[in-house]
Amino acid sequence: MNIVACVKQVPDTEAQIKVKPDGSGIEEGGIKWVMNPYDEFGVEEALRLKEKNGGEVTIVSVGPQRAMETIRTALAMGADKGIHICDPAFDGADAYVTASALAAAIKAVPFDIVFCGQRAIDDDSAQVGAVLAELLGIPQVTVVTKFEFTDGAVKVIRPIEGAQLLIECPLPCVVTAQKGLNEPRYASLPGIMKAKKKPVEVKDAAVLGVSTEGKAKVARFVPPPARAAGKIICGDGTPEGKAAELAKLLREEAKVI
Repeated sequence: MNIVACVKQVPDTEAQIKVKPDGSGIEEGGIKWVMNPYDEFGVEEALRLKEKNGGEVTIVSVGPQRAMETIRTALAMGADKGIHICDPAFDGADAYVTASALAAAIKAVPFDIVFCGQRAIDDDSAQVGAVLAELLGIPQVTVVTKFEFTDGAVKVIRPIEGAQLLIECPLPCVVTAQKGLNEPRYASLPGIMKAKKKPVEVKDAAVLGVSTEGKAKVARFVPPPARAAGKIICGDGTPEGKAAELAKLLREEAKVI
């Protein structure tokens, strides 16, 4: 079985994000970069599928040179090889351009199933997996929390409000992973050493033959407004007085009651 897992390098969830003064992006200096957490679930499920059914796992990523570190992380977890789509023309690429690049690279390798994270935690668009499936001309099952492969098809659980959907889908297909699907493994020391020797093919826009002209553009980055200072309720010093003062403020200032 040939399995592809798409990964993206994103800022660490604990990183302090600062917007550039001109609003053109974020200050990248000093940021720790990691594999998108939702992509980790996709990589783990790809590795489990390989371990159970045999085959090969290929990691594909669009990103600058530093994204190679994330690809090597996935290889250290147990993947077999990687494809790094690296081209300055892809910097700031929208979901359509990113999916187009991924699709072009994936079409060049044999594949039965493609795993993605259900969204990336930086742009939070949740579009790449769906667009990728459309460009590959194959079905998709999204936001998956349980996965099973049997008889040439996949059966998945997809949560919806107040219920769950059990979906069966033929191969090949795209699966986007949600938290709860599995518990991603840590890379072992032997795995890290082996990852250094595993092949990673680097491709650019010209090699892939894809356009870098996007459908959408981020006009400006704006930091969230600073939180207002809290207010201490004093009243007349008694619990009843404080409750009365709080109710008054909620009615007259906050206007929530």
